[in-house]
Amino acid sequence: METRTLLTTLHWGTYEVSAEHGRLVGVEPWSGDPDPSPIGRSMLGTTHGNMRVARPAVRRGWLEGDRAAPNGRRGGEAFVEVSWETALDLVAAELDRVRTSHGNAAIYAGSYGWASAGRFHHAQSQVHRFLNTIGGYTSSMLSYSYGAAEIILPHVLGSTDGLTGNHTTWDGIERHSELIVAFGGLPWRNAQIQGGGSARHEASAALRNAVANGAHLINISPVRDDAPRGIDAEWLPLRPNSDTAVMLALCHVLIRERLHDEAFLARYATGFEVVRAYVMGESDGQPKDPAWAAALSGVDEDRIVALARAMASKRTMLMVSWSLQRADHGEQPYWAGITLAALLGQIGLPGGGIGFGYSSTNGAGRPEMGFRWPSVPQGRNPVVDFIPVARVADMLLDPGGPFEFNGASLSYPDVRLVYWAGGNPFHHHQDLNRLVQAWQRPETIIVNEPFWTATARHADIVLPVTTPLERNDLAFSNRENLIVAMKQAIDPVDGARDDYAIFAGLAKRLGAEEAFTEGRDADGWIRLLYTQASENAGAIGVDMPSFERFWRDGHAELTRKVTSQTLLGSFRSAPERHPLATPSGRIELYSATIDGFGYDDCPGHAVWKEPREWLGNSDLAERFPLHLLSPQPADKLHSQLDHGSVSRAGKVAGRAPLRINQADAATRGIRDGDIVIVANERGSCLAGAVVTDGLIEGVVQLPTGAWFDPSEPGPSLEKHGNPNVLTPDRGTSRLAQSPTCNSTLVQVSRLEGKAPPVTAFEPPVILNLSEVPGVAGRLGLS
Repeated sequence: METRTLLTTLHWGTYEVSAEHGRLVGVEPWSGDPDPSPIGRSMLGTTHGNMRVARPAVRRGWLEGDRAAPNGRRGGEAFVEVSWETALDLVAAELDRVRTSHGNAAIYAGSYGWASAGRFHHAQSQVHRFLNTIGGYTSSMLSYSYGAAEIILPHVLGSTDGLTGNHTTWDGIERHSELIVAFGGLPWRNAQIQGGGSARHEASAALRNAVANGAHLINISPVRDDAPRGIDAEWLPLRPNSDTAVMLALCHVLIRERLHDEAFLARYATGFEVVRAYVMGESDGQPKDPAWAAALSGVDEDRIVALARAMASKRTMLMVSWSLQRADHGEQPYWAGITLAALLGQIGLPGGGIGFGYSSTNGAGRPEMGFRWPSVPQGRNPVVDFIPVARVADMLLDPGGPFEFNGASLSYPDVRLVYWAGGNPFHHHQDLNRLVQAWQRPETIIVNEPFWTATARHADIVLPVTTPLERNDLAFSNRENLIVAMKQAIDPVDGARDDYAIFAGLAKRLGAEEAFTEGRDADGWIRLLYTQASENAGAIGVDMPSFERFWRDGHAELTRKVTSQTLLGSFRSAPERHPLATPSGRIELYSATIDGFGYDDCPGHAVWKEPREWLGNSDLAERFPLHLLSPQPADKLHSQLDHGSVSRAGKVAGRAPLRINQADAATRGIRDGDIVIVANERGSCLAGAVVTDGLIEGVVQLPTGAWFDPSEPGPSLEKHGNPNVLTPDRGTSRLAQSPTCNSTLVQVSRLEGKAPPVTAFEPPVILNLSEVPGVAGRLGLS
């Protein structure tokens, strides 16, 4: 029996995969990874599992003609399998009908999600390129992960450097940081992941080295184990959504005790006097002092004073988690964090200043490669309509409705067709019961998907696509110098095709084949991307092997030209020669631009604003007295491979684990392993209780990623533990319109009686055409 072993890269690591007779039989971490993630092992058992979409499938009701929106039947109907030719004909005809009758703006293809880590078979790029060749589509912008930061940082710092790249690198933190203050913590679970793939997981080692070199690490979070594994860290617990108040109080101490760096503020920042008046209470009558912040956050006022003094006396690195800005007024903790860092005057110094998203992905803190990796060209989208990505349900429910965004007054397009490739909105969107209702509005929903996820179940036409193991690709990942030939390890399962082949077939039917393919097959594009990468690398003196040698060897390690960098280091060294891309060229502690927008929910400088769901709200908190946090899961990336062995091993009673404080559990009669109901005004779900002292009273934690499993089609009890049936679908503010999932109040109770079974891992009913009388003949299907 011949075993074939290849190296491949996925979002959670690089692995050696083994196949026999066309089936996957082994997945082992690459030997060069010092801290590998176990998630990859979930590919075993799922690649050939019962949840694969075997053949193109069409919702029965759609075939029978119920395309007039809203129809209310998506998510609860059987599917009818058809041939590839029939499926592509149906999709092409529907795209043509919608663009001809309603214009291309009626096609929505934000298609947000993390599919393959490969550079070519990037599903979102493929669907965007295809639709641009046939006239365009309504697009989305921003990220569910850090959308508020994407908007506020350019206003304040001139770019998003320090958010997804160009961080102060770990080497400088290891050598120079004396105090590391992590607002929102540095959880290991998130650091397993990197968009485009990971080779070496180095964040934990870097933090261990920093602490070994004398740095003191403080985890400011409601959750104790938001600190890195195996590292001695002080836990400073606080109430969720109160970080901004603590940051402002730290600023108050610095100003009151004249510990702020006046020279830095004068040269590198603008707007300090406006901020000082607010912090000291001169502009609104409320000093933002430690006593004020203690009442809001639960952090002792003397500890706030001591921390501010320590920050001013030591080389201090502020690390602000992505999670903090996924809340009501999520722009504010980032702006307040920058304000605090500016007062300390250490921005641009090695081991000092501020950075965002350390441990939110593996790449944060690693040096850039010094050149850009190429990607699939998407072409030009002639359609100007767009939405902030988290406003998709608003768009579907309110076509033509107005909304404000980053200073602009816009309106939602009238979308008739949704095309989704490479993602699962029934994982990452908030208030899923509302999304279910919104999802009934379009006339047609088309999904490219390998598995029967909730998104596939709520589609009209499902086209089965290959997984990364079933096709060739390239792994070029930002901040990784290991490049990998992602060779096809197994044949496509059942009838699966890759996205490129699907869109090439559609383009041919719509007269755009040459524009889409440019005369290349998938392997031709892979070779082209490699050639472009080699040219980009060569421009800065980095040699890449020939494509033939690279493909033969399976991987190559490139020389790093950049090994260390400091966020805003050049700006600090010469602000006149390296100004920021802000109106003033400096750090804007006060932004006249934002102030000019006139937003009462996001004024012109960092402020404290009470969240709309807050334990201080007596009426709401009386009914829902627990604050729900919904972090990235430790056993998967988002909802990918939730049906795999690693994810299933982490479930409690077959459901997502809900962590609850011992005292909160005791008052509710909840014991470890009980099935509990988590509920609020938006919905309810079942989860498995994990009783712990690792988070503060009044807070529960339910990770995202459980495949959406309503007990009935439409709004109903969710059986599997998906927290997004509970989270609010509202924007952070009119500025960024980004997710607010971490501003959620709930009640938790022990389930009495028998729990309904989890059915998320059972495929829908699949029919043959012969079982649907009259449809085949009426539509000419075969």
